[in-house]
Amino acid sequence: MTIEGTILSVAAGGEALAITCGVIAAVVLLPTIFVIVTYNRFQSVRQHMRESWADVDVELKRRYDLIPNLVNTVKGYATHEREIFEKITALRSQAMSMANISDKVPVEGELSRVLHRLIAVAEAYPTLKADRNFLELQQELSLTEDRIAAARRFYNANVRELNTLCTTFPSNVLAGMFGFRPEGFFELDSAAEREAPKV
Repeated sequence: MTIEGTILSVAAGGEALAITCGVIAAVVLLPTIFVIVTYNRFQSVRQHMRESWADVDVELKRRYDLIPNLVNTVKGYATHEREIFEKITALRSQAMSMANISDKVPVEGELSRVLHRLIAVAEAYPTLKADRNFLELQQELSLTEDRIAAARRFYNANVRELNTLCTTFPSNVLAGMFGFRPEGFFELDSAAEREAPKV
């Protein structure tokens, strides 16, 4: 065997070794990179979802603060509507005490329905409808309901993204491995609840 043949043989062996190392690196590195990127995406979406729920929660708390003032204003005019006042007070307390989103959603829906009833009661009292304090509270409630709706849409968009990751291949495999689960949307039961109380 000549020197040239030996050099060619070593070069061919080195090239084959480099190709083998490259294939092994690709087989190990690509799945590792995929797992890291997908896990970080899950974490990012989960964090966005938590942040968007915090936005919803801020607006719900704002509504909780407005409700007693609105109820007291209407109470002065509509003393015989006691059932509505008691229901609103009970639902407000119940919603404020709940931490779990899935438990809170139906209570919030019922609270929205009862608030609509309260605004409807006010329509029967012309002097109440003309009261400046009532009008300001009603307008604040309407603005707050609009902000709740916007925050709810943002939250639901993040939930949709998380749920898509949890249910589509191949990210659903990692979702199961790392304990990510689909979340429930913050939805209202009826079309009437989706409308802010009329000012």
